[in-house]
Amino acid sequence: MSKNISGMLKQAQKLQSDMLKMQEELAEKVVEASSGGGMITSKVNGKQELISIDIDKTVVNPDDVEMLQDLIVASVNEALNKSKDLISGEMSKLTGGLNIPGLF
Repeated sequence: MSKNISGMLKQAQKLQSDMLKMQEELAEKVVEASSGGGMITSKVNGKQELISIDIDKTVVNPDDVEMLQDLIVASVNEALNKSKDLISGEMSKLTGGLNIPGLF
């Protein structure tokens, strides 16, 4: 095996190890987003998992369930987008800004 191939394999192994560590760290990070002027707040972790939703009781109106649903969707989607940005930023640090398809 040539030195180039050996070096590339070592780099690939280090990248894989660093990615696993990053994924563990991202699982611990939480982003939050709100809608309706703070009436709905969603929290998502760096694994793209919804952690919690807080709903102010004043926004709960049995006669307007659609508004509540829209606010929840907006809050969750914004939190997911923030989580994606967090992941993208961490991946960029790991890959030196290279966009490597399929890594995350």
